[in-house]
Amino acid sequence: MFTLSEIQHDTLVELFNIGVGRAAAAMSAMVGEDIVLSVPSIHFLNIHDASVALSGGGVRNVCGITQRFSGAFNTDVTLMFPEDKSLELVRLMVGESIPLEQLTEMEQEAMSEIGNIILNSCMGTMADILSTEMQGSLPEYHIGTSEQLLVLLSREADVVLILRIDFILEKLRIDGHVAFVMNALAMENVCKHIDRYLTGVAF
Repeated sequence: MFTLSEIQHDTLVELFNIGVGRAAAAMSAMVGEDIVLSVPSIHFLNIHDASVALSGGGVRNVCGITQRFSGAFNTDVTLMFPEDKSLELVRLMVGESIPLEQLTEMEQEAMSEIGNIILNSCMGTMADILSTEMQGSLPEYHIGTSEQLLVLLSREADVVLILRIDFILEKLRIDGHVAFVMNALAMENVCKHIDRYLTGVAF
Protein backbone atom coordinates (compact mmCIF):
# COMPACT_ATOMS: atom_id res chain seq x y z
CA MET A 1 0.00 0.00 0.00
CA PHE A 2 1.04 3.58 -0.58
CA THR A 3 3.43 5.02 2.00
CA LEU A 4 4.84 8.47 2.73
CA SER A 5 8.16 9.44 4.22
CA GLU A 6 7.96 10.62 7.82
CA ILE A 7 8.32 14.28 6.86
CA GLN A 8 5.69 13.97 4.08
CA HIS A 9 3.31 12.30 6.55
CA ASP A 10 3.84 14.95 9.23
CA THR A 11 3.41 17.76 6.70
CA LEU A 12 0.15 16.29 5.41
CA VAL A 13 -1.23 15.91 8.94
CA GLU A 14 -0.30 19.52 9.70
CA LEU A 15 -1.97 20.76 6.50
CA PHE A 16 -5.18 18.98 7.41
CA ASN A 17 -5.07 20.25 10.98
CA ILE A 18 -4.76 23.82 9.72
CA GLY A 19 -7.69 23.18 7.37
CA VAL A 20 -10.02 21.73 9.99
CA GLY A 21 -8.93 24.48 12.38
CA ARG A 22 -10.24 27.01 9.88
CA ALA A 23 -13.43 24.99 9.52
CA ALA A 24 -13.86 24.93 13.31
CA ALA A 25 -13.50 28.72 13.48
CA ALA A 26 -16.11 29.19 10.75
CA MET A 27 -18.56 26.80 12.40
CA SER A 28 -17.97 28.31 15.86
CA ALA A 29 -18.89 31.72 14.46
CA MET A 30 -22.07 30.27 12.91
CA VAL A 31 -23.38 28.55 16.05
CA GLY A 32 -21.97 30.85 18.72
CA GLU A 33 -20.24 28.00 20.52
CA ASP A 34 -16.63 26.90 20.65
CA ILE A 35 -15.97 23.94 18.36
CA VAL A 36 -12.67 22.11 18.24
CA LEU A 37 -11.76 19.98 15.22
CA SER A 38 -8.52 18.05 14.94
CA VAL A 39 -6.98 15.34 12.77
CA PRO A 40 -5.15 12.92 15.08
CA SER A 41 -4.32 10.34 12.40
CA ILE A 42 -4.21 9.57 8.68
CA HIS A 43 -4.02 6.16 7.00
CA PHE A 44 -3.65 4.84 3.45
CA LEU A 45 -5.75 1.78 2.63
CA ASN A 46 -7.26 0.01 -0.36
CA ILE A 47 -11.02 0.21 -0.95
CA HIS A 48 -11.83 -3.06 0.83
CA ASP A 49 -9.68 -2.39 3.90
CA ALA A 50 -10.95 1.18 4.09
CA SER A 51 -14.55 -0.06 4.08
CA VAL A 52 -13.81 -2.47 6.93
CA ALA A 53 -11.96 0.17 8.94
CA LEU A 54 -14.67 2.78 8.53
CA SER A 55 -17.46 0.36 9.46
CA GLY A 56 -15.69 -0.70 12.66
CA GLY A 57 -15.95 -4.29 11.50
CA GLY A 58 -19.76 -4.18 11.43
CA VAL A 59 -22.48 -2.95 9.11
CA ARG A 60 -23.96 0.39 10.07
CA ASN A 61 -25.25 3.35 8.15
CA VAL A 62 -23.31 6.56 7.95
CA CYS A 63 -24.25 10.03 6.80
CA GLY A 64 -21.89 11.04 4.02
CA ILE A 65 -21.32 14.34 2.25
CA THR A 66 -19.31 13.93 -0.95
CA GLN A 67 -17.53 16.32 -3.29
CA ARG A 68 -15.19 15.92 -6.24
CA PHE A 69 -12.10 18.12 -6.41
CA SER A 70 -9.91 18.66 -9.43
CA GLY A 71 -6.82 20.70 -10.21
CA ALA A 72 -3.32 19.90 -9.01
CA PHE A 73 -4.65 16.41 -8.35
CA ASN A 74 -8.07 14.80 -8.67
CA THR A 75 -9.89 13.20 -5.77
CA ASP A 76 -13.37 12.25 -4.65
CA VAL A 77 -13.88 13.10 -1.00
CA THR A 78 -16.51 12.08 1.52
CA LEU A 79 -17.07 13.30 5.07
CA MET A 80 -18.73 10.57 7.15
CA PHE A 81 -20.45 10.62 10.52
CA PRO A 82 -22.45 7.80 12.15
CA GLU A 83 -26.07 8.25 11.08
CA ASP A 84 -27.27 8.25 14.68
CA LYS A 85 -25.03 11.26 15.40
CA SER A 86 -26.03 13.35 12.41
CA LEU A 87 -29.16 14.79 14.08
CA GLU A 88 -26.99 15.96 16.98
CA LEU A 89 -24.86 17.88 14.49
CA VAL A 90 -27.96 19.29 12.79
CA ARG A 91 -29.34 20.44 16.15
CA LEU A 92 -26.03 22.16 16.75
CA MET A 93 -26.33 24.03 13.46
CA VAL A 94 -29.99 25.08 13.69
CA GLY A 95 -30.62 25.32 17.44
CA GLU A 96 -32.00 23.04 20.12
CA SER A 97 -35.52 24.48 20.01
CA ILE A 98 -36.38 22.96 16.62
CA PRO A 99 -38.88 20.03 16.89
CA LEU A 100 -37.52 16.61 15.88
CA GLU A 101 -39.76 16.27 12.82
CA GLN A 102 -38.56 19.62 11.44
CA LEU A 103 -35.00 18.71 12.39
CA THR A 104 -35.16 15.59 10.23
CA GLU A 105 -36.41 17.63 7.29
CA MET A 106 -33.47 20.02 7.68
CA GLU A 107 -30.89 17.25 8.07
CA GLN A 108 -29.78 17.05 4.44
CA GLU A 109 -29.31 20.80 4.06
CA ALA A 110 -27.51 21.23 7.39
CA MET A 111 -25.22 18.24 6.93
CA SER A 112 -24.37 19.36 3.40
CA GLU A 113 -23.36 22.74 4.82
CA ILE A 114 -21.18 21.08 7.49
CA GLY A 115 -19.54 18.97 4.79
CA ASN A 116 -19.06 21.96 2.52
CA ILE A 117 -17.30 23.92 5.28
CA ILE A 118 -15.01 21.09 6.41
CA LEU A 119 -14.10 19.67 2.99
CA ASN A 120 -13.51 23.05 1.35
CA SER A 121 -11.45 24.22 4.33
CA CYS A 122 -9.25 21.12 4.05
CA MET A 123 -8.78 21.38 0.30
CA GLY A 124 -8.58 25.18 0.22
CA THR A 125 -5.90 25.21 2.90
CA MET A 126 -3.90 22.56 1.07
CA ALA A 127 -4.14 24.52 -2.18
CA ASP A 128 -3.14 27.80 -0.49
CA ILE A 129 -0.13 26.42 1.37
CA LEU A 130 1.08 24.29 -1.55
CA SER A 131 0.60 27.27 -3.93
CA THR A 132 -1.73 25.46 -6.29
CA GLU A 133 -5.41 25.50 -7.24
CA MET A 134 -8.31 23.13 -6.58
CA GLN A 135 -11.93 23.37 -7.70
CA GLY A 136 -14.73 21.54 -5.92
CA SER A 137 -18.16 20.37 -7.02
CA LEU A 138 -21.33 21.04 -5.04
CA PRO A 139 -21.73 18.76 -1.99
CA GLU A 140 -23.98 15.71 -2.29
CA TYR A 141 -25.72 14.06 0.65
CA HIS A 142 -25.88 10.27 1.03
CA ILE A 143 -27.03 7.72 3.60
CA GLY A 144 -25.63 4.19 3.43
CA THR A 145 -22.83 1.98 4.65
CA SER A 146 -19.24 3.19 4.40
CA GLU A 147 -18.67 0.51 1.76
CA GLN A 148 -21.54 1.81 -0.37
CA LEU A 149 -20.18 5.35 -0.17
CA LEU A 150 -16.65 4.31 -1.09
CA VAL A 151 -17.84 2.17 -4.01
CA LEU A 152 -19.87 5.14 -5.19
CA LEU A 153 -16.66 7.18 -5.32
CA SER A 154 -14.08 4.52 -6.18
CA ARG A 155 -14.05 4.63 -10.02
CA GLU A 156 -10.48 3.56 -10.83
CA ALA A 157 -9.09 4.34 -7.39
CA ASP A 158 -5.89 2.76 -6.10
CA VAL A 159 -5.81 4.24 -2.61
CA VAL A 160 -8.05 5.72 0.07
CA LEU A 161 -6.52 8.34 2.35
CA ILE A 162 -8.52 8.32 5.59
CA LEU A 163 -8.47 11.16 8.10
CA ARG A 164 -9.98 10.66 11.52
CA ILE A 165 -11.55 13.89 12.74
CA ASP A 166 -12.34 14.59 16.39
CA PHE A 167 -15.35 16.90 16.60
CA ILE A 168 -15.44 18.32 20.13
CA LEU A 169 -17.89 20.66 21.82
CA GLU A 170 -18.61 21.31 25.48
CA LYS A 171 -21.38 18.69 25.62
CA LEU A 172 -20.69 16.65 22.49
CA ARG A 173 -17.86 14.61 21.04
CA ILE A 174 -18.18 12.81 17.71
CA ASP A 175 -15.59 10.90 15.74
CA GLY A 176 -15.95 11.46 12.02
CA HIS A 177 -13.86 10.47 9.02
CA VAL A 178 -12.86 12.07 5.75
CA ALA A 179 -11.94 9.66 2.96
CA PHE A 180 -10.00 10.87 -0.08
CA VAL A 181 -10.38 8.35 -2.91
CA MET A 182 -7.55 8.66 -5.46
CA ASN A 183 -5.66 6.81 -8.13
CA ALA A 184 -1.87 6.36 -8.03
CA LEU A 185 -1.22 9.36 -10.29
CA ALA A 186 -3.20 11.69 -8.02
CA MET A 187 -1.31 10.47 -4.96
CA GLU A 188 2.02 10.95 -6.75
CA ASN A 189 0.97 14.53 -7.54
CA VAL A 190 0.14 15.14 -3.88
CA CYS A 191 3.64 13.97 -2.91
CA LYS A 192 5.27 16.12 -5.59
CA HIS A 193 3.52 19.23 -4.29
CA ILE A 194 4.46 18.42 -0.70
CA ASP A 195 8.10 17.89 -1.72
CA ARG A 196 8.13 21.16 -3.65
CA TYR A 197 6.68 22.95 -0.61
CA LEU A 198 9.26 21.38 1.72
CA THR A 199 12.10 22.31 -0.63
CA GLY A 200 10.86 25.88 -0.72
CA VAL A 201 10.66 26.04 3.06
CA ALA A 202 14.17 24.58 3.37
CA PHE A 203 15.62 27.34 1.22
